[in-house]
Amino acid sequence: MTALDLGLRADAPDDADGTPWTHPERYWPELDAATAALAAPLAVLHLGALRRNARDLVRRAGGTPIRVASKSLRVRGVVEALEQLPGYRGVLAYTLPEALWLVGRGSADDVVVGYPTADRAAIARLAGDPEAAARVAIMVDSVDQLDLVDAVAGPGRREPIRVCLELDASWRAPVLGHVGVRRSPVHSAADAEALAATVASRPGFRLVGLMAYEAQVAGVADRPAGRPVAGAATRWMKPRSMAELVERRALAVAAVRRHADLEFVNGGGTGSIEATAVDPSVTEVAAGSGLFAGHLFDGYAGFAPAPAAAFALDVVRSPGPEHATLLGGGWIASGPPGRDRLPRVVWPEGLRLLPREGAGEVQTPVTGRGAGALRAGDRVWLRHAKSGELAEHVEAYALVDDGRVIGELPTYRGEGKAFL
Repeated sequence: MTALDLGLRADAPDDADGTPWTHPERYWPELDAATAALAAPLAVLHLGALRRNARDLVRRAGGTPIRVASKSLRVRGVVEALEQLPGYRGVLAYTLPEALWLVGRGSADDVVVGYPTADRAAIARLAGDPEAAARVAIMVDSVDQLDLVDAVAGPGRREPIRVCLELDASWRAPVLGHVGVRRSPVHSAADAEALAATVASRPGFRLVGLMAYEAQVAGVADRPAGRPVAGAATRWMKPRSMAELVERRALAVAAVRRHADLEFVNGGGTGSIEATAVDPSVTEVAAGSGLFAGHLFDGYAGFAPAPAAAFALDVVRSPGPEHATLLGGGWIASGPPGRDRLPRVVWPEGLRLLPREGAGEVQTPVTGRGAGALRAGDRVWLRHAKSGELAEHVEAYALVDDGRVIGELPTYRGEGKAFL
């Protein structure tokens, strides 16, 4: 596995000259030329863009440490490289088996599992491994989850289990009702204190953190292309939702601290870093998607990450004079079904998917300016809607730096891991 260094190189150009992604006519042909000898389907990480995104997240965090959301990367080598950068500290994993794997490989020594677990085998491994138990915190929002751990390994037969309490960050808005995702049932400060008191009183558990992920702020584009009304509504909603959460989160943190000496209070995501980082109750922010920058982030008003990750497919047939067909491409992002979850064709310019076919599992037809000129063996470049999910379709990312491939990094899939 190629050792990845994301530190700012001494010979790196300044942003005025070092942003080729702002010139598509230059950026995509350079990636195409650099990877011409590699077989498609092909996924690429442009290291100049990745370094720029890593620095920009730190700038936006304004001194608040960033916990890396591994779900948005799924490349162990990138997680390790980020851990070496100033401004980054710890990993927010998405499953307990993944957290145990990262700790066991020496890739992370401070991991919070961002979602509750019901994996009994993984709980048993955590409970019986002193090193992992000291480095991993599981997420809870219910007494049921504590009972499940006790059922697997009773408090007298295991290592103390580190626990993070999740506070619901959704907004119960006037008229609109519930705004946000359906995560934790712990919404009020009173809810948080009641659960904290229970955790603190249970043998074999140690409450070390609190997390509140404001998905309705971090994960919703506020300038979506072609949807001005939706964008205006989102821009109206975000500051009001954050104001309510800042007040409620402060009350919840104070209530929980009456029962535990918290090591961290985590919040936010790539889309809300600035707003979350200035919340005085927050000690760290989570981010990951903004590093690889899936195309969903093209619709945010406050920042513009570079498209560091992309993939290329081969043209394999021409069904007509105005169409070309790519092999594969049906790499659809999770979330509400819609056109914004499809891969976006970015090069050659002028190409687009067919509304009645979209992106197919085995073949993806495209049309538009220049489609008829494409021939078998030509390459078409696309961007995935979400950042980490691209890694589920390829075994490795080719690393491109200074116009050439300098190595590759395996994805979780390439290392034989499929955590979800």
